[in-house]
Amino acid sequence: MPSAKPGARRLQILQVLARMLEDPKGEKVTTAALAKKLDVSEAALYRHFASKAQMFEGLIEFIEESVFGLINKITAEEEDGKKQIQAILSSLLGFAEKNPGMTRVLVGDALVNEDERLQARINQLHDRLEATLKQCLRVAATQADGGAAGSDAAADPAPCANLLLCYVMGRWQQFAKSGFRRAPTEHWDKQWLLLAR
Repeated sequence: MPSAKPGARRLQILQVLARMLEDPKGEKVTTAALAKKLDVSEAALYRHFASKAQMFEGLIEFIEESVFGLINKITAEEEDGKKQIQAILSSLLGFAEKNPGMTRVLVGDALVNEDERLQARINQLHDRLEATLKQCLRVAATQADGGAAGSDAAADPAPCANLLLCYVMGRWQQFAKSGFRRAPTEHWDKQWLLLAR
């Protein structure tokens, strides 16, 4: 590889890793296979990342920055809690559809037999998504009750937030397990009507 800025090389490695994860067969990604795709030695990879786990952490950081960047934009621009939820769920499904390799990271497929802390970090990301949905549900419940924050939905949004997250995770899982043939956004408009009841 020609000489490039260290950050650019790291990004290139992560992009190739993400493309390798798009293989519907879901074969285990090795540093040897990654180095071969990049036409470099494994030692060259380790000049930019201390371990394969650190490469996966880089992908998880990209996912976190992308997903929560979208969510923060939605919650800043949209005041209606129900519309926030709809936009967030749509964004989560759309992100997966545009990034099949990242979807395998989100559902944990790509992390099997990798460092346990990677799955723990993905679990933490899921927890953050659920907490965000809870907050949006509180806002929606308060708005629906004309500002009465004491309603049941506002008091305990946890069951609904969990259901919404499970829906998204199920769509991600179906996408990954179908070899990326079943789009996460398939039937989204009609399913939202069911979820929004």
